[in-house]
Order: sequence, then C-alpha cells, then structure tokens
Amino acid sequence: MFTGLSAFPLTPLRHDIVDESAYAGLVARLAEAGVDSIGALGSTGSYAYLDRDERRQAVRVAVENAGVVPVIVGIGATRTSHVQAFAEDAQHAGAAAVLLAPLSYQPLTEDEVFGLYEDVTAGLSVPLVVYDNPSTTRFTFSDDLYASVAKLPHVASIKIPGVPDAPDAARARVDELRGRLPDGVTIGVSGDALGAIGMNAGSDAWYSVIGGVLPMEALAITRAARAGDAAAAIAASDRLQPIWDLFDGHGGSLRVAAAIAEHLGLVAHSSLPRPIRGLGEAQRTDVGRVVDGLLSQR
Repeated sequence: MFTGLSAFPLTPLRHDIVDESAYAGLVARLAEAGVDSIGALGSTGSYAYLDRDERRQAVRVAVENAGVVPVIVGIGATRTSHVQAFAEDAQHAGAAAVLLAPLSYQPLTEDEVFGLYEDVTAGLSVPLVVYDNPSTTRFTFSDDLYASVAKLPHVASIKIPGVPDAPDAARARVDELRGRLPDGVTIGVSGDALGAIGMNAGSDAWYSVIGGVLPMEALAITRAARAGDAAAAIAASDRLQPIWDLFDGHGGSLRVAAAIAEHLGLVAHSSLPRPIRGLGEAQRTDVGRVVDGLLSQR
C-alpha cells in the first residue's frame, strides 16, 4: 500500500455539491488502471474545503468503487479534535490508511506538529501517512521532526515534498532520510515533475497528482523505476514535460488536473470548490491540446 503509485483523484463538485457519480467514476477508473493505492481527500481532493458530511460521502464512494485497491484518506483539519473525528469516520468507512498534513491558520511550532501526530495516532487502528506539503500548509518538516513522528505508532510512510533534481543528490537525500526513519516506514516522493527522479533515487512510493487523471502515463514512470530501468522512467516523465510546464505556469497542479479531467469528460465544468475558479477558457484550450497530444502517443 505504501509503495508504487498512489494516485490522488479530484473530489469534483457540481453546483457546489459533491458530484458523487463523477467521483465514483474517477475512483473506478484508477482501480481499473491498476494503481497501487488511491489517495482520497488529499490536496488534489480539496479536503480542506469539505465539511464532515461531504468527507464521509467522499470516503464512502471511494471505498465502494476502489475494488481491491487500498484507499488512503486525508483527514487534515485545523483542530485536533476535528482530525480525530475525520479519522474515526475514515476508519469506520473502511479506509485502509489515513493521510495527515499539519493544517493550520496560526503558524505551528515543531512541538505542536509532533503533538498533533501523537494525539491522532493514539486513537488509530489503521496506518498513517505523514503528509509534508509546505506549499499548502506553510509548514516545513525538519529531518529531526520526521524521525520523531515516524517513531509514533501506526506511522507507515512519509510523503516528502520532492527531491533535488540531480540524480546523485536525490539519491543522497533519500538515503539520508531513510537512515533517520525506523525500519518499515516507507518514503514517498511528491511533486510530480520529480516523481521519476525520486523513484529512481530509491523512494518507495510516488504520491501523484497526475496519477489521478492520467494513471497509465504515471504507471509507466513508476513501473519502469521499480523495475530498475531508470532511463525508461525518465523518458516516460519527459513525455509529460508539457504537463509539468502547465503545473509551473498555473500556480501548481490542482487547476490543471481539474482542467484535464474536464477536458476528458470525467467531471463537469467548474468542478473545483469556490473560491477556486479553475483555468480560463484560453488556458483550458492549451491544456486540452497538450492532453490530446499525449494521448495520441499511446
């Protein structure tokens, strides 16, 4: 569950209501593609914008449509008691694991973040993925904090926000971090443009945005890297360079992922929670052209 490709789908809305049918289709599509796990309610899944009932609905739909693929559920919130409630809901719905980022309004200290994980893991019966996503949380883990949190019960994986883009430096970074973590705690890379480099450097998993909308292209990268074919993994990632450029050009991956899903007819137009408005028409046209070019190469 904490190795290979973990694909993070959108949680699409329609008229400001979770589009259950579209969401079920997204999850089932990933399961059919053969991803290794499904990351429901991650940042791509807009968890921070959803209330408790909406999250319950999303978890239920994800678990019902994932088949044998394990579902890892995001439980982040700004208040510990709310995180614990979301964790209870996810476990009750059949989540195989949970995913937790230190979400906050007031900046958190390292002691406070450790305390969050300590409080939450004390009540878990499923594994937990530590979600380090400084671009959204504005909190950056130190290696000492990784090491401390990883010793808590049920912590099974650390999702790091990327690796250096030079292969030797990436390998050194993964090796350094692995030396700080307990045996059995996996390292998962995120930052999609660095997925191939991170996997080639020895990361166990790739927690992927693009895997949620273009799973076959993401699987080509992951499977090559896990087979030891570093060149093929890089070549498969290079084919997606136009996507990585779109991510860079539009302030991150969420809006582009939504535009891809909308272009492919997987979700309705304007599928993101307001105030996020998604891309403009000209930008969506650019995304469609890139996606059509990629799909023509299959």
